[in-house]
Amino acid sequence: MRRFMTVAMFLMLIQATGFAQSSTDRRGWGYAFGGAGASAGDFSRTYFQFGAGGEALVNKGMGVGAEISYVAPFGSGGNGIGLFSGNTSYHFSRSSKLVPFVTGGYSAGFRSGAVHGGNFGGGVHYWMNEHLGLRFEVRDHIFSSDSPHLFQFRVGLSFR
Repeated sequence: MRRFMTVAMFLMLIQATGFAQSSTDRRGWGYAFGGAGASAGDFSRTYFQFGAGGEALVNKGMGVGAEISYVAPFGSGGNGIGLFSGNTSYHFSRSSKLVPFVTGGYSAGFRSGAVHGGNFGGGVHYWMNEHLGLRFEVRDHIFSSDSPHLFQFRVGLSFR
């Protein structure tokens, strides 16, 4: 499982770095993030998350992206799950340094089996220069009507 996640993250990062070929091309970027979250209904169950992903703009502010991450309860890093997300997004005012966005799409949690669901959220990129930015995001993963939501606050670095 760890080998799979490592290889998947590496492939996503390599792919994401190929999106931008010049300093004026702003159609795609990669990002790495970490964060913390809680389960809805029982906020005493907190967890950490880290991962990486990439996004590409396909038409004006509309984008597509994918990411893979590891989620585990605080204090028991070996009891976590892998989390894959494939999303669409919309990025507002892309020409400024501060770029708000909304996102949503498919989620899959996996360990010895898989569970499928969806996610939605939003945040902001703050581009410090042409190639490096800070990413602040809130995300909610929903796997079924009877399972708890996984709320997350994530901070990361974006690069293009």
